[in-house]
Amino acid sequence: MPASSGSNGSDMGLKDWFSRITGAADAAGQGTVLGPNLAVAALLVEVLRADYNVGPDERREVVRSVSAMLQLDAAAAEGLTAEAERHADQSHDLYQFTSQVNRTFSDEEKVALLEALWRVAQADAIVHKYEEHLIRRVADLIHVSHRDFIAAKLRAAGELPPAD
Repeated sequence: MPASSGSNGSDMGLKDWFSRITGAADAAGQGTVLGPNLAVAALLVEVLRADYNVGPDERREVVRSVSAMLQLDAAAAEGLTAEAERHADQSHDLYQFTSQVNRTFSDEEKVALLEALWRVAQADAIVHKYEEHLIRRVADLIHVSHRDFIAAKLRAAGELPPAD
């Protein structure tokens, strides 16, 4: 899975740092394209918002998952999560996020992403039907089998041992 370092050396400006975190500059050198790290964070944010009740425990789990999955320090994970929230505000579907995942993630990384999505949904101790529906849609869009979908859910709940 693409990961980025959380440091931004003194010779690197904030714009360069965010370009590296969120995606590569386009061919013309203008703006950034949606990168896989931003896609992961945006999918986590989508689950956070799915039940229309954004609680502090769920938000902390999003930032923790972004940090753990993408190997970012706390400040970089918080910044990427904020950027993902802005992208999620402007998105009209999941395809822009799931297509990035499909292009860059292995099958094992996709299942790990589902586990993280389930941990966000479970963070407030209530998995709302909208959260479950969204995670099922993501699983379908990233081509994860129903068997792996259920296993990820059970691992996130602590009902199965972690995957090897």
